Amino acid sequence: MSDVAGQDDEAGILDGVGRDCIRGPRERADKMIVADASLEVTDPTVDSQIVTLKASAGDTLFICSSAKPAAQAIRKVGDVDWHPLQFVGNPAASVGTVMRPAWLEKSDPTDSHWRSDPGLKEWLDFMKQYDPEGDRTDLYNVYPYATAQTLVQVLKQCADDLTRENLMGQAASLKSLELSILIPGIRISTGPNDYSPV
Repeated sequence: MSDVAGQDDEAGILDGVGRDCIRGPRERADKMIVADASLEVTDPTVDSQIVTLKASAGDTLFICSSAKPAAQAIRKVGDVDWHPLQFVGNPAASVGTVMRPAWLEKSDPTDSHWRSDPGLKEWLDFMKQYDPEGDRTDLYNVYPYATAQTLVQVLKQCADDLTRENLMGQAASLKSLELSILIPGIRISTGPNDYSPV
């Protein structure tokens, strides 16, 4: 496993985007990580980082950065004929600002495998009815839909007690909630000391 992680330096470069994004994989699979590479906001490209990561023989790439370096990374991965499984962190998971500039043919953001998925069909119907001009390839048209589904579950758990205390308690007690728009098997769980749902 490899990652391109934008890391904070003493000046707060990249605002911790990379550090926060890569925390989950590091906590769960640190021994599987064979290489990583950081970037600075002053780096003109991430070409050298990608070349270094390719040499690690990693088969999975986590790109945890803002949009511009993520687009550069995806493009360079294609240029050097490297074919790892790629994960792009939320700050850069946009077709318009990352995938198109990186070359769509090198990033495949609209995997045809999901075209018959009931959850995707449900979301597409929602978009057709409520936002017909909305970009179907933009993460920021999916995220609020998933957030709304989560809120509906929290309100159901609240029943008739809609006090702030109960609402917050229910939001912090989601157990293996499956949303139709998420990939099957990904579940939302929260707890009194764990507010990170996915």
